[in-house]
Amino acid sequence: MMNRRSFLQTATALTVMSAVSARASTRLPIRMAVEYNMLPENMSILQRFQLAKDCGYEQIECPTTSDQADAEAMKTASEKVGLPIHSVMNMDHWKYPFSSIDPAVVEKSLEGARTSIRNAHLWGASTVLLVPGVVNAQASYKDAYTRSQIAIRKLIPLAEELNVSLALEEVWNKFLLSPLEFARYIDEYNSPHIRAYFDVGNVVLYGYPQDWIRTLGKRITKLHIKDFSFRRDKARGEMVARWVSPGDGDIDWTAIYTALEEIGYQGTATLELSSGDADYLKEMRRRFALILSGELRPKA
Repeated sequence: MMNRRSFLQTATALTVMSAVSARASTRLPIRMAVEYNMLPENMSILQRFQLAKDCGYEQIECPTTSDQADAEAMKTASEKVGLPIHSVMNMDHWKYPFSSIDPAVVEKSLEGARTSIRNAHLWGASTVLLVPGVVNAQASYKDAYTRSQIAIRKLIPLAEELNVSLALEEVWNKFLLSPLEFARYIDEYNSPHIRAYFDVGNVVLYGYPQDWIRTLGKRITKLHIKDFSFRRDKARGEMVARWVSPGDGDIDWTAIYTALEEIGYQGTATLELSSGDADYLKEMRRRFALILSGELRPKA
């Protein structure tokens, strides 16, 4: 016969198990998107959009498209397939950084960003992803901070006019290496059109993405999803760093799930991985869904 203590212990255990089960089945209200360049290059624009839709993605992120005919074709494909373009990945900010000491280079970067903003307006996308600056031998950290803000402020009037957010992403650019600094950098613009585009995989070498998510909080308007591995290759006897598919690397995806749930993020997250065929895209979408339900466990 079960005594009172045993009953209470059993009831408590069942309550915990029930809570864990309910939590695992609760999908975060986040839309799943795919990056355009993950789709096979040998397909037409329309075919690429259709494949993304068929593989279960809800939205797509497209690159800066200066050719007006191609831009119109992407708009048509998006509408025909029913796959909204949610963001534009600006393409000139690496080759022509906003932080350059050369005014001509900065203007070239601004020109590319303006094209991206107009792409976003045409496509109905809400954001343009920008790399804010690059620290190198020619641009000190302090100079990159100052110059990039001066340049990006010039884009705010157009972003306001066309109702597009400029989403700044932390990348491997030796710049904005702390979530506290990144948050301050965004706040200093004092504009609702300057937000954060947080890449989960880009900070693994020097931080914890769940910490960044909590620190950036409501500043985050979009997410990039990828995994990162930094492990010892037994055959080669050395440490190897590489981008990997979600679940194959070092990221604690249950911690990511919890952090996103805590800040109440309800936007779009985009897979940013290597390209592949339909089977590969479906498998990545499956893992994506597990991330959003808190069920993807890191590889042992």
